[in-house]
This record gives sequence, C-alpha cells and structure tokens, in this order.
Amino acid sequence: MSETKRIRALERGLEVMEALQDRRAASLKDLYEATGLPRPTLIRILHTLETAGVVRRSIGDGLYRATYRLQRLAGSGDESDRLADIAAPVIDALCRRLTWPSDLAVLEPERRESMILKETSRPTSPIMLNRDRLGYEICMSLSSVGRAYLAFCPEDERRDIIARLKKSADPLNRRIGGGEEFQATLDAVREAGYAVRDPAFGGGQGQLRTAYDDGLEAMAVPLAGEGRVHGTVSMVWPRKALTVEAFAAEHLTALRGAAHEIVAAVET
Repeated sequence: MSETKRIRALERGLEVMEALQDRRAASLKDLYEATGLPRPTLIRILHTLETAGVVRRSIGDGLYRATYRLQRLAGSGDESDRLADIAAPVIDALCRRLTWPSDLAVLEPERRESMILKETSRPTSPIMLNRDRLGYEICMSLSSVGRAYLAFCPEDERRDIIARLKKSADPLNRRIGGGEEFQATLDAVREAGYAVRDPAFGGGQGQLRTAYDDGLEAMAVPLAGEGRVHGTVSMVWPRKALTVEAFAAEHLTALRGAAHEIVAAVET
C-alpha cells in the first residue's frame, strides 16, 4: 500500500498555532521569523485561523493572539482571555459608532492592587489619544476602572482589595487613608451607576496631575455578572471637550449597553 499523503496546509496551520502558543502575542514579523513560511502563505493561514475562531488580532496593538478557545484546548489561558475575545468586537463597534475609544480592564490577578488594560479600541478611533500598551497596570484607587470595579464587586472581595491598597507599596493606592472618605466615593459610584477618575489623577504611569496630566477624562461601568464583576469597560475623551455630566447624558446608555452585551455573552 502507498504511504498516506500528508496534508501540508494543515501542517503549516498547526505550525503557526504552535508558534502562537509559545508567545502571549506575536506580530506578523514574529511569526514569519518563527515559522519561515512565505508571508502570503502566513497571511492566508492567519486569516483562516481567525475565521475559525482560534486566533484573533487585537485591536489594541495589532498583534495576533491565540483565543481562549485554542488556549483551553492546550490546557492554558484564563477567563480574562475569553473576556477579551468577546469584548473586542463590542468595544470596537462602540468606538466606530460614537468615535470615543473604549478600554477593557480586568483585575490584576496576583497582587490584586491594580487593574490591567486587556483590550482597547483607541487605535481605531479618529481621536488622537495616548495609547497604553495591553497589559499596562492602571491605578486601582484613582482610576475610573478601578473605582467601578471596587464599587460593584462583592463586599468580601472589596474589603480584601481595600486592605491591600492600604498596605500597598504604591503611595497613590495608600491615598485612600482610613477608608471612610473612599467608601463614600464608592457609594456615590454605585448610586450614579458609573465611575470617573479622581480629580487629582493625571493618568499615565499612575501619576497625579501635579506631575503629569494626559488631559483625559474617563467613565467606566462594571461588567457585573452573577455574583462577580468580570472587569470594566470604559470610554475616554479629552477633558476639555465635554463635562462628565454632558458625556453621561450623551453616551452612558450606549456604554451600559455594551457592558450588558459583553456580560450576556460571557455568561452564556
């Protein structure tokens, strides 16, 4: 009997998938160097894998990543990867409809003292804003995303995080002090249904406006599910363009709608 023929296209696809599994994220150049496949072939394979739902190209940095579906098959990955897979097209559509970019943030899983930028639609927005890299740590106590998470997460989790913030090595986190004033802030966030930045927060690498000011304002809502908060989704805009009240009147409903869509898909 003749030897069974190999399917070369499948072998190449598996080679690309293996290269992606070895990296958290990779550019086309990275994958070309790892596999040695001709660029046109590599592009066709990536397009096929994207269509199959095992690879996605992040809108935040344009890098290719294995989806949660592929990572689960390989016995790796976590729920925040699945959240990013689901949220990416939602926040991209929100940005294209309203112009203002959106960010997806999740709680940093180890120290639990900051939020992590998991995905962003800033590159697709015509508004020129600073573009923080995916994986960037965001100040928990002063940012809109940190306050939205804390205001709506379960009480026992909130107490644990606040205790960590009080002992944090980051002086910005310790600004919550005894906690009473900060608790009042979180109460106000729950009543409003959204969080904004602390007036002293300047963005960037967790700095006060006295040292750095990115000129932005942000509004965040929780991705609140059954007994937990999966993360937050926020929109950012130049502070001089709109007041918080005007922005909420125009865009809060759409932001909440995007959050609801994401949570519904995550918990399906």
